[in-house]
Amino acid sequence: MIKALGQVMLYVEDQEQSVKFWTDKLGFTVISTDELMEGYRSVEVAAGKNSETSIVIFDKAFIKKYSPELNLGTPSLMFKADNIDELYEEYQKKGINVGEKSEYPFGKVFNFSDDEGNYFAVSNEA
Repeated sequence: MIKALGQVMLYVEDQEQSVKFWTDKLGFTVISTDELMEGYRSVEVAAGKNSETSIVIFDKAFIKKYSPELNLGTPSLMFKADNIDELYEEYQKKGINVGEKSEYPFGKVFNFSDDEGNYFAVSNEA
């Protein structure tokens, strides 16, 4: 029986820039870095050390070479935040590309993109 989602694999063109985006701009923490073959590596980041889910960032070139059967598309991720209005303003001040903030019966939502144009979303619960 599945208990929780442990990791999400994110395949990017520029791994170093992606790690900087997640850590410097979003405040995630590097949990681990694993050396792979031919100088490639994977970098695991999470919103905090006690996060249930982490993101493992891989270079797309590595995946294309060693796992060509995998879908290289960006997963659609929805993050949860307590103070979404404050977070929205913080992301704008940091120069993160954010979409319009929308309100729904279940709460507020906005999307943002990383430096490669991959879109993600953040919501709160009403």
